[in-house]
Amino acid sequence: MMAAQAADPAQIILLRVDGAISPASADFVERGIARAGEENAAAVVLEMDTPGGLDRSMRGIIKAILASPVPVIGYVAPGGARAASAGTYILYACHVAAMAPATNLGAATPISIIGGDRSPLPQAPKPDEPDGKAGDKGSDEGKGPAPDASEGAESRKMVNDAVAYIRALAEQRGRNADWAEKAVREAVSVSASEALKLHVIDVVAPDLQSLLEEIDGRKVTTATGEVALQTRGAQVETLQPDWRSRFLGVIADPSVAYLLLIIGLGGLLFEGYSPGAVLPGVAGAICLLLALYGFQTLPVNYAGLALIALGIVLLIAETFVPAYGTLGIGGIVAFVFGSVILMDTSVPGFGIPLPLLVGTSLAAALVLAGIVWMALRSHRQPQVAGREQMVGSRGIAVGDFDRRGLVHVHGERWQAVTRVPLRDGEPIRVTAIDGLVLGVEPLRTLDKGEP
Repeated sequence: MMAAQAADPAQIILLRVDGAISPASADFVERGIARAGEENAAAVVLEMDTPGGLDRSMRGIIKAILASPVPVIGYVAPGGARAASAGTYILYACHVAAMAPATNLGAATPISIIGGDRSPLPQAPKPDEPDGKAGDKGSDEGKGPAPDASEGAESRKMVNDAVAYIRALAEQRGRNADWAEKAVREAVSVSASEALKLHVIDVVAPDLQSLLEEIDGRKVTTATGEVALQTRGAQVETLQPDWRSRFLGVIADPSVAYLLLIIGLGGLLFEGYSPGAVLPGVAGAICLLLALYGFQTLPVNYAGLALIALGIVLLIAETFVPAYGTLGIGGIVAFVFGSVILMDTSVPGFGIPLPLLVGTSLAAALVLAGIVWMALRSHRQPQVAGREQMVGSRGIAVGDFDRRGLVHVHGERWQAVTRVPLRDGEPIRVTAIDGLVLGVEPLRTLDKGEP
């Protein structure tokens, strides 16, 4: 096979991924690798410090690496960094795998993002007891325990799929596939020096310049063929995320998406109960759509999403239905439980912080308290309209009469009946109302203490 034309050794693209592997980081890495290919760069250095992340984002990055015509050098750095879980798969996919001293790699067991079974995983065969060796204890020795009947089929499927995936990457790059399987099945981790001994990585380098000098001249196979790395003395260009990647990173943050959801639902409900306000509806629709886009890329429990929506609806309904706080309390309970289970916190970097959950729950409780306070206050206020408002109102008699006549109350003339004779212009108080006829009595009876 004819060697592919080497890329321009004068330029190396440096991409830094610090934090969970997310849709934003995947978009950044994929676009960075594509740009390196367009600029005919000598190599791409993918510097990682990650606790893991989402499977879909990880696979997107790996696909970009495998399809890249430019060599991709995975580098776990600086000292103290790690490439756990999804980071292990990505490092295995890179053409060159390197680590800085005092870093670690591994713990690549997949975690369900939909709350599936998490029973113990089947163990890999021991290295000194390969499959098929009967030994003194029978033909099953060395194969690990058989899968327990209680072990969920979903967990076995995820683990077996992950094992096949990482072994394929290890075999393609000529690295230790047995350790890779243990990292998946047993969640083992290794330090940089141990990883080099086990042939999990290719190089241990204290800094980027040392790494570039050490791998200079090494031959790797890219999507277009074999390439000899020309990295010594190359110019390193650090690529920063553009506005698109930064914007995606913001709205795909679980805390931001959670707040956008609450604002969006609140705005739409406010617009529904107060038509014509316009601004709450427009802002709510925009926030809700952005939140749904963020949730599309996050490990969301949709039962939690439904509970949050139900909680907000019940809190709003408390202002319109005289449920004496029942709807509001139910709304807060639904809101709190929905917030807690909304995100699968076992996926590294994708939980909602507890202070945010507590803060929003307290805010919901304060909203309910405000609604109840306003309802109680409205009950204590006197009536200002209707039949109840007329009783107790004051006015004056129109003309002299001793049983039936006219009175002037609230700027209107009413038919009135009285047990005490009234004089023209005498102050009166309404004591009852029957249809369009008022029962009245003179105020002088009150002044004298008469009933």
